[in-house]
Amino acid sequence: MSDPHDPHGPRDDDYSATVLGSHWFSGPPPPADAAPDRVEGAVLRFGPGVTAALPAPFPVTPAPPPPRRRGGGWRRYTLAAVVLAGVLAYLGWQRFGPAVQVREVAVSTEPGGPGCDATADVVATVRTDGRPGTLTYRWIRSDGTRSEELTERVPSGRTEATLHLMWTFRGTGTYPARAELQLLSPAERTAATEFTYTCPR
Repeated sequence: MSDPHDPHGPRDDDYSATVLGSHWFSGPPPPADAAPDRVEGAVLRFGPGVTAALPAPFPVTPAPPPPRRRGGGWRRYTLAAVVLAGVLAYLGWQRFGPAVQVREVAVSTEPGGPGCDATADVVATVRTDGRPGTLTYRWIRSDGTRSEELTERVPSGRTEATLHLMWTFRGTGTYPARAELQLLSPAERTAATEFTYTCPR
């Protein structure tokens, strides 16, 4: 056992918990020339922690926005206007341009006529010049029947329109029949065919 009054003996009192604790938690000071992890603007950040942003040592002026190119907007609107004008011109030409021209109208059916209690298919063929348009017409039968005004749309490039009249007969006997097509527009034309309905029984 050591003598507490021996000046050369160990001094346990110098190694207090307070001194060791202070030295352990404070640690050595960081070196003065430590390199930063990354540089972000005028703020230097060290280690994984987040440091508060410091004001820049000089005024920071934001870069001006790139100059807007002039002339692109009116070109886009001009193209749209040209397309719209073209569509309107086409529709106007379709409606008010040269109308379809009728070159020939013919009406025909089975020359022997329909049999007993049968239907005659009367066919009108209208030949045109191939322009688009609308045909307006009506059928007139020899029994005094007149149809209402009918229309047939003729597309561009088509040079022939076929119109049908279905005429049904009932009973016995003989009936001379006549079917006439009246073309009202784009030109007034008429064409007709005659046949005989015969049912001897």
